[in-house]
Amino acid sequence: MSDGLSMLAFLQNIGLPELLVILLLVLLLFGAKRLPEIARGLGKSIHEFKKGVKEIEHDVNEIKKS
Repeated sequence: MSDGLSMLAFLQNIGLPELLVILLLVLLLFGAKRLPEIARGLGKSIHEFKKGVKEIEHDVNEIKKS
């Protein structure tokens, strides 16, 4: 799971038309003013998740060494 590409493997079958429809729906649901706020929040969430995964991996490796 440390490979970033494996996390996005489900996106390999999504083409440009599908992405445009998804972006249009997001724009309609949240509006242009809230999109930067949502993107910032999503980025912070992903960062915290990755930090937590690294901490757990570190703890597991420490336990294996003991």
